[in-house]
Amino acid sequence: MKILIINPPHLSIGSRMPNEHLPPLGLLSIAGPLIDIGHEVKLLDADYSNMKHLKIVDETIRYNPDFILLGHSGSTSAQPIINEITNLIKEENNSFRIIIGGVFPTYHWKEILEENPQIDYIVCGEGEQVILDLINSLETNSDLNSVRGIAYKNNSEIIKTPIAPTIKDLENYRIGWELMKGYNYTYWGKRKAVVIQFSRGCPYPCSYCGQSLFWKKWRHRNPQKLADEIEMLHKEYGVEVINFADENPATYKKAWQEFLEALIAKNLDLTLVGSLRADNIVRDADIMHLYKKAGFERFLLGIENYDETVLETIKKAGSTTMDKEAIQILRKNDILSMATYVVGFGEETTKDFINSLKQLLHYDPDQIQLLYVTPHKWTPYFEDVKEKEIIQLDQRKWDYKHQILKTKLNPWQIILYVKLIEVIMQSRPKAVMRLFLHRDKKIRKAMSWYTRIGKRVWIYEWLQFFFYDKHTKKSIRLNEFWK
Repeated sequence: MKILIINPPHLSIGSRMPNEHLPPLGLLSIAGPLIDIGHEVKLLDADYSNMKHLKIVDETIRYNPDFILLGHSGSTSAQPIINEITNLIKEENNSFRIIIGGVFPTYHWKEILEENPQIDYIVCGEGEQVILDLINSLETNSDLNSVRGIAYKNNSEIIKTPIAPTIKDLENYRIGWELMKGYNYTYWGKRKAVVIQFSRGCPYPCSYCGQSLFWKKWRHRNPQKLADEIEMLHKEYGVEVINFADENPATYKKAWQEFLEALIAKNLDLTLVGSLRADNIVRDADIMHLYKKAGFERFLLGIENYDETVLETIKKAGSTTMDKEAIQILRKNDILSMATYVVGFGEETTKDFINSLKQLLHYDPDQIQLLYVTPHKWTPYFEDVKEKEIIQLDQRKWDYKHQILKTKLNPWQIILYVKLIEVIMQSRPKAVMRLFLHRDKKIRKAMSWYTRIGKRVWIYEWLQFFFYDKHTKKSIRLNEFWK
């Protein structure tokens, strides 16, 4: 069977501003198993070049696939774009069979199928085995109800089959790296890069995050096999930068340390970046030198808020004391810290923003990224705020970089405080000194790259706010929007 996998163009800052792109790991993970059982698979990465919708349709018609698969890592904000593209494709050729997947479709399968007759099937949850079962069933005209983990429309009836089993051994499904050919994926300053996972899932119950719900169970890859795969990517594809997509790869210290040691033994000239919980950094203080030796240059830390009461409410299971200690440990080992701080968990006042700035200055991270809380319907946090009013009705902007929930402060006040905090944090003397005088040349280069992007993003967000963002004046509650 001929299968076309489409990564749709996305409006987010991450897609449009850096002039760099990473390969769509989720789609490549689906592609590998399909290739291995004999299907002809092609990747159309429309996000890579911000391809116009009609051009995507033309490319699809030209390839003439038996199945079209779509998905995006930013699934909530990408879904309206997927709806538009698939509708245009079906207008040209109604015989195409369209399959979509991702986090948003997994939980909003019913409304997607009700409102988008052009979408035929939805893969819910982990997709590697489900897509194999679904396409096999469609090829053989067998009963779709026997395929676990899908939703589809049978005439006027929408059917959802039981959830598929969690994949126990991640090594059973190969990533289709060969589909990267033709795309020059880069990151960290125009260096060849890929996204990879050591683990899936997260054992922590943060109420605003859906990772533990979507992946069900935390699992990790074989440490040696992952090190071997990274070596292959480095030698065969020229990959220099590995961006770990895990929420928390170091959950199981023994396996994570085995991976670090296996990668160190290969003596590859690599740069590694990823996300990590502060408590795991503190726990691993004794082996942090292995992190550095393996190639790690930066970790993203979810600081989220300065208020211990808020952290307890959102079940962050962390502390401000540990956050600061983690940053200090990273700095001692010449690893950059990027602190993410989320606006909107409470009814912030001007005083709260001042306190947030004070706390961030106290943390003293190398880099800062402020985000807006995005209340996804499938998270426990949704229940806490479902009666609140929202100001952003454009689902394409539910991307953590736009204010969603209405607050006592005006939107212009919120963005003013957010942008001021970013400027103060990135231009404070300590940050400037590290930018120009850090003892590690690679770290200086990395901070310079991030600073250049940050300047463009800062201006871009102001322009978006004043000329493109439309905030509703109507009184619309969150649960009404997602009814």
